[in-house]
Parts: sequence; C-alpha cells; structure tokens
Amino acid sequence: MTTASTFTHPCLTCGACCAHYRVGMHWSETEPELGGRVPVALTESLRLHERAMRGTCSNTPRCIALDAEIGRYSRCTIHPQRPSACEALPASWEFGAPSRQCDIARAAYGLPVLTAEDWPPSAQ
Repeated sequence: MTTASTFTHPCLTCGACCAHYRVGMHWSETEPELGGRVPVALTESLRLHERAMRGTCSNTPRCIALDAEIGRYSRCTIHPQRPSACEALPASWEFGAPSRQCDIARAAYGLPVLTAEDWPPSAQ
C-alpha cells in the first residue's frame, strides 16, 4: 500500500488513455468567447459539431498534448486546458470505483490495472 507522503498519482507514470482513445469534444470547447479553453490549434475537425485532439483519430492514437513514455512518465502539456472528456476519465479506484476505460487502456500497454491499494486512504 502507498503512503500519502510517498504517493505519486498513477497517471503521472501511465499516459495509456492519452495514447489509446480518440479525444472528441464539442467545438465550443475551443472557443474562448463561449468559455472554451482547449487550444484550437491542437485540435482537428471530427464531425459537424465536433473536434478532436490532434493525433487521437488515427489507428495508433496519441494525443498531441501528451509528453510521455507510456508506463514510465506522463504529463499533459495542457492539463489546465484539457478537454472535458479527459477530465471525465478517472483513474481506476481514484474515487473508490474501477474505471473500465482506464483498465482497458492500461491493459493495451501491458500495464496492470489499478486497484484500491494503489491509492492512499485520503485519496479515496
């Protein structure tokens, strides 16, 4: 079990979701006048009312904002401006329940799924 004093958020050593899924969003998330915060230059047109983070629509997705070696270190270069889809994808057991999307992405990169034991009691 991890202690709070030595705890490193598992996402900071993962990055699998950012290199496994398409990150789609409503176009308004790129419009500052409408409260959007995602840099439009980092997105591409997806469908009529949707955009996607560049790099995530390919057969081998990898978000343009990802700075990572999957399973070793990971950081989102636009974390405070990330799309709502990214905010909505929790790490497994981060909030006391598994996350199927997290588990699938980690497994795709040969990483073990997270368990409740990967979180200090104060994080759950």
